[in-house]
Amino acid sequence: MSEPRVLIVEDEPDIAALYAGFLEERYDVTVAETAAEAVERIDEAIDAVLLDRRLPDGSGDGVLEHVREQGYDCRVAMVTAVEPDFDIVDMGFDLYLTKPVSRTNLLAALDTLLARTEYDSLLQRAAALASKRAVLEAEKPVTQLKRNESYADLVDQLADLDAEIDDLDESFSTDDYRAMFRDIGEA
Repeated sequence: MSEPRVLIVEDEPDIAALYAGFLEERYDVTVAETAAEAVERIDEAIDAVLLDRRLPDGSGDGVLEHVREQGYDCRVAMVTAVEPDFDIVDMGFDLYLTKPVSRTNLLAALDTLLARTEYDSLLQRAAALASKRAVLEAEKPVTQLKRNESYADLVDQLADLDAEIDDLDESFSTDDYRAMFRDIGEA
């Protein structure tokens, strides 16, 4: 599996280089220094964005709106010196980090963002398999289900996914769940 792709949107070259240095061992990192450059570089392959709110040619808020309007399936952390205010309530980011941000906090933020993405993916797969199981159980007699190898594989896959979801569940905070359910509400 390839390294997760992270876009750092930061207009201060020293800070951008510092963040990139923190992340390059674990992630495929791209840096954009302006809102326009960020919009140009964001695509379906980006897994996470670290986004400053104040950029020389516009607001990071506008970049965030672009990401959500285009339907890019990536997680976004605002990493900014802008103190949070009530305007953040309606913004579609996943995490808000106030600068300065340490290496430890930046890596933890990316771990959280990517774990949320993995959780979403696992839930989607589990829902699809559960739907198939429900249809088969509604339409086929129990004796046929017990003898069918494909059905047995389906049940095993669901059990494995449930275990993965449970393991991932243990690492989430209340804020993680709020963010994930916000995403479900927007879908």
